[in-house]
Parts: sequence; structure tokens; C-alpha cells
Amino acid sequence: MKAILRDNKKMRWGMLLIISFVMFAAYVASDNIFAVETTLKGASYGITGSEYSSLAGAYSIFNVYLLMLIFGGIILDKKGIRFTGIMSTLLMVLGVGMMTFSLFRLRAMMAAGAEMTTVNFLGDALRTPVLPAVIGMGIYGVGAEIAGITATKAIAKWFVGYEMALAMGLQLALARLGTGLAYGATPGIVKLFSGNVAIAVLIGLILLGAGLIAFLAYCVYDRKLDLQLKEQGAEEQASDPSEEFSAKDVLAVIKNPAFWMIALLCLLFYAAVNPFLKYSTGMMVGKFGINETLAGLFPMILPMGCIVLTPLFGGVYDKKGHGADLMILGALIITAVHAIFAILPDGASPVIPIILMVCLGIGFALLPSAMWPSVAKIIPAKQLGTAMALTFYIQNIGFIFVPKAIRSIQAATTGYFWFSAFFTCLGISAILLALGIKLLDKKKNYGLQVPNIKEEA
Repeated sequence: MKAILRDNKKMRWGMLLIISFVMFAAYVASDNIFAVETTLKGASYGITGSEYSSLAGAYSIFNVYLLMLIFGGIILDKKGIRFTGIMSTLLMVLGVGMMTFSLFRLRAMMAAGAEMTTVNFLGDALRTPVLPAVIGMGIYGVGAEIAGITATKAIAKWFVGYEMALAMGLQLALARLGTGLAYGATPGIVKLFSGNVAIAVLIGLILLGAGLIAFLAYCVYDRKLDLQLKEQGAEEQASDPSEEFSAKDVLAVIKNPAFWMIALLCLLFYAAVNPFLKYSTGMMVGKFGINETLAGLFPMILPMGCIVLTPLFGGVYDKKGHGADLMILGALIITAVHAIFAILPDGASPVIPIILMVCLGIGFALLPSAMWPSVAKIIPAKQLGTAMALTFYIQNIGFIFVPKAIRSIQAATTGYFWFSAFFTCLGISAILLALGIKLLDKKKNYGLQVPNIKEEA
């Protein structure tokens, strides 16, 4: 068979670099504003607790309540990677642009002592200059989540039969680098510009603009690959009308038991890690007596560890297989960490939580490195966008309701035993689902335990 673009190692890795840069820029743009909560609530902006909560929760509101993420997945499978990628990046640029404008305007009005009216937005009172920022974050969230599923489908397209898990792991790692850079660099940037948070958000906007230009370059080569696949009569080529996505494919995804296992595993896994990180600093201070400044660095351990470990574990999956085993092991590690946090006495040596956070980072890298490539094995290529969208939708539901459960637990109890026990229960459920996925793989022969690399370029 005649070689095509993705058979060229430099070409497919070059495409991965472009995709990863777009997602890197997306993570910088979404996380930098939350690295300076104190500044936002200070005199220059006067952001209230209600406004900050609205801003923090706005990312998922349109995705969950208006089903925009599911529509995005359908668009991806119907219109393809190029159209959806450009659309999602433009949405991110629009959303961050609104946030940038809102912050500049709010700062100027605060400096001038201008009066501001308030509006009700989903039950929260927001000053009118803040409303565009909240809506912009929601628009950005739609674009970012659709960009995420588009990136996954693009990698599956370029790396089928090659280093798919490693490629997905590297993309995740570079995205986590964006998170680490946002949290690590934004406070210094804001301080350099006399507390002007809008400057830091503007930098994220510029990065997204560069990402859009880079993705346009990707589209040129992606179109060439499509033409080559069409010439070869490849089944994954969506330009063949017989292979186009239809509404029946949504039902096909929903009826697939393996999809539900993966989707629920995704919900439980990320719910056991991401919301925990938002409360981990308080736990380090309250349970272990760690200095507040030092405790604030603990959440950085996970994204930094993922930069190295996620591609490493992805490479293991590519060459050795055992994808289901990697998911089980990742769930076991996360569960064990939360269980140990629950039983540790107050005032235990601070060395122990550091070790536990490192272990949590290992689990955080292990499970996704096998989970996302496994979706591409379970779901046909023409349905992959919809499957990823539904998975992300279910994950976003967890991001909305798990923090509410945590607040209820903390209101009804003292200390951190039940807090950690709740996360332990999530981990146990994830273990059971991962075991179920392995059993189903044996029955359906999805190939989750089989290496991804079939041939070397």
C-alpha cells in the first residue's frame, strides 16, 4: 500500500505539536485568571465571593445546561476535524476576548469610582461589568471542551497503528504544562503590571490567536491526508457518504456498554482528583499544619508530574499493551491515597502528604494515558467525536455536583475524615468500573490489552 502523510514520522509528530500547542494555549487562557483570586477580590477589581463563584463555575454552564458539548461532538462527526477545530478555537478567542474587555473595563470603572448596577445571572448578583466575563468564560468553556474532543479525534486519525497512546499522553502533558505555567507565572506577571489581571488574560488571548493561526496550517496537511485516505478507500474517510455520521450513530454510542463504563470511569476518576485539588490547600493547612504559602504549591505537584509520566505510561501502552490493567492500577493508587489521607492523624509529618500527592500524581497520569486511547479502540472513528463529547459532558456534570457534595460534607462534619472518605468511595467505584472494562474487553475483543503499535514507520 502506498505510503501516506501519517506514515511519515516527522509529519505526524509535527501535527501533534500543532494540536498540543492549541491545547497548551487553551489551558493557559483558562487557568491564569484563577491564579490571582486575592488580587481579583482586592480594591482594584472588588470581585465579590458570588461573582468569583459564578466566574469559576461558568466554564461548564453552557456545556451542561444547554448541551453545547454534545452538539459539538455531533458537529465534529458531521463536519470533520478542520471545521470543528477552527470553530472551537474561534469560540475560545471570543470568550477570552470578552473576559479581557470585561476586566479592563471593570478596573477602569473601579479606579474612577463609577457606580455599577447589578444583574441576576442564574441566581447570582453580578455587577454589569462582570457579566461579560462570566458569559465569556462560558463561551470559552464550550470552545475548549469541543477543542479537546477534536484534538483527541485528530490524534486518533494521525496515529492509528502507531504511537497513539504516547501521542495522547504528550498532548495531555503539554496541556498540563499550560496549567502549571498559568499558576506559576501569572502572579508574577500581575505584580509586574501593578496588579492588572487583564494583562495576564490578554497574554492568554494572544496565545490563543497564535494557536488559531497554527491550526490553520494543520488544516492544510489534514486535507491532504483526507485526499490520500479517499484514494485508498479508507473506511475512516468521512467524505464517503456511506460513512457519514447520522443521528443513528448517537444511539449506537449510547447503546454501547463499554462507552458507559469508560464515561462513568472518567467521571469518577476526574471527580476524585480535580475537585480535590481545589480543597487540598485548606486540608494541608488545617489537617497537617503546613504553612499556607507552601501548601499552595501542593496542587502544582500533579500537573508537573503528568508532564513526564503521562507520555511514559502512554508509551508503555503503545508497546506492551495492558490498557485495562493500567486503568485498574491508576484507580487503585488514587483510592489508596485518599484512604491514607482519611486515616492519617491530624498533625502528621508534612513529608507524608508530600509523598501522597506524588503518588496521586502517578495515578493521575496512569489512568488517562490508557483511558483516552481505549475510547478510540472501542468506538468507530465516525462516532468518536460524539462519544468523546458525551464522555466530556458526563465529566462536566461531576465538576458541577461533586463540589456541592463536598460543601455539604464539610458543613455537616468537622475535620477531613469524611472529606477524604468521600473521595475514597469515588475511587473504589472507579476500581470496580475499571475491572468491568477489563472483563468486557475479554468478551468483546476490543483490544485494550493489545499494544497500539502495529508497525514502525
